[in-house]
Amino acid sequence: MPKITFVERDGTRREVEAPLGLSVLEIAHKNKIDIEGACEGSLACSTCHVIVDPEWYELLKEASEDEEDMLDLAFGLTATSRLGCQIIITDELDGLVVKLPSSTRNLLLG
Repeated sequence: MPKITFVERDGTRREVEAPLGLSVLEIAHKNKIDIEGACEGSLACSTCHVIVDPEWYELLKEASEDEEDMLDLAFGLTATSRLGCQIIITDELDGLVVKLPSSTRNLLLG
């Protein structure tokens, strides 16, 4: 089974199993990784913002315009930022490394 490594806010690295077809957000929730996902993956917030390791970024499908719009609202945006709900695990992504940003912005709590 593919694996993904989450680099938590304190720098701790956690490697977990990453079932094919699940999103990074779903995998985080199954493994009690601290990613909020306030909109439950419906592309209505940026609380599942992750920073993809540059080695892996080019292997991801290109972000949609809707994802780009939500990313514009994220704190700590980087050149390799993506929404965890939009990264779906494939065999090619076995070993993916993503870092959690230092903070998130939940616009749903307005």
